[in-house]
Amino acid sequence: MPEPETSADHLAHGVGPWVGDLPDDARYDPELLRHGDTRNVVDRYRYWSMDAIVADLDARRHPFHVAIENWQHDLNIGSIVRSANAFLADTVHIVGRRRWNRRGAMVTDRYQHVLHHDTIEELVAWASARDLPIIAIDNVPGSVLIERFALPRACVFLFGQEGPGLSDAAIAAADAVVEIAQFGSTRSINASAAAAIAMHAWVQQHAALPS
Repeated sequence: MPEPETSADHLAHGVGPWVGDLPDDARYDPELLRHGDTRNVVDRYRYWSMDAIVADLDARRHPFHVAIENWQHDLNIGSIVRSANAFLADTVHIVGRRRWNRRGAMVTDRYQHVLHHDTIEELVAWASARDLPIIAIDNVPGSVLIERFALPRACVFLFGQEGPGLSDAAIAAADAVVEIAQFGSTRSINASAAAAIAMHAWVQQHAALPS
């Protein structure tokens, strides 16, 4: 690939217009080739169209899902979607209110499948039909440490909201409840941080790491 023309601003935020003969590849977006690509994507996807990126991700997605309760318009949801994209989750499931704050997602929701379920019961029915166990993440009585738990390869991680945590219905619906080991004075950690830790725990157990 020829070196793209860059400026100081493009070096910080992406690449400039393509230099040289244009590639004969349907994955490339003509507008991005002409004007440059300043999106928040890894280098392998520079100049690719959004549809081409999603198709490539779909061919490699991990078999875990992420579900988030959304009863109070939790601002963490966008950050969780961003982490789900980074760890290549199959799908993010929003349970409860359909609307959620997308700012924290940093437009990664364009590349991440997102489904909505009105209730926990709907999510459970969806997961049951696909033989996906639900792994709730919360530090409640009876939970086990995620650091000592053998995570299923195909599963649904279920997260609650900042403050109240998971609802009673969510805890009751889970096939297992795990918590993240903590050592300080705070009772809990940020919901989006907990989600990222849980997804990374899955990666450590199951993902094919890059060489």
